[in-house]
Amino acid sequence: MMLTTALDLASVLVFAITGALVAARSQLDPVGFIFIACLTAVGGGTVRDVLLGRDPVFWVGNPTPLAVAGSAAILVFFTHHLLASRMAWIIWLDAVALSIAVAAGVGVAYGLGQPIWAQVVMGVVTGSMGGLLRDVVCNEVPLVLKQGELYVTAALAGGGAAVVTREGGGAGLLPLAACIAVTFLLRAGAIRYGWSLPSFRPRPPRT
Repeated sequence: MMLTTALDLASVLVFAITGALVAARSQLDPVGFIFIACLTAVGGGTVRDVLLGRDPVFWVGNPTPLAVAGSAAILVFFTHHLLASRMAWIIWLDAVALSIAVAAGVGVAYGLGQPIWAQVVMGVVTGSMGGLLRDVVCNEVPLVLKQGELYVTAALAGGGAAVVTREGGGAGLLPLAACIAVTFLLRAGAIRYGWSLPSFRPRPPRT
């Protein structure tokens, strides 16, 4: 569980930075920065823990994640003007956070003895819900819902990679490392090269 705790904390930090950068785009005050950063940082893990019946929720039993998220928000509040393109930083940092959070979600579910399908689903929930809440609250188009984006698909593939690696005999850090690598590779490909799935295109009704 120490590994999943470390992954949770790492994703909290990076997601908090993305939340604070989105708060900067919305021109919020310091309290707004902290709120959005914390919402983004712990949103996915909170939904995961509630669904799994984990008591207490990870940041209730240990307030360190909130302290990390709040500190990141204050740091970004005073330094965000140094970044050339906030949106580019948001997108790439979100990709890093997604990769780590999916692995954390899979690891927590595995540690609680959940079946394979639940491990993959909890990885997706942990990775995507914080960013979704961030974007909805700040009136941004959620990255998870942008047309053709490999976001949930990347999370699903990463969770699947962890499960397949473990079932194939991979031990220790290998399954979670595979999860992080596959998730980030697909998300980075979508950002850099425009990898996407075909979108629904309505056809005119037949006469």
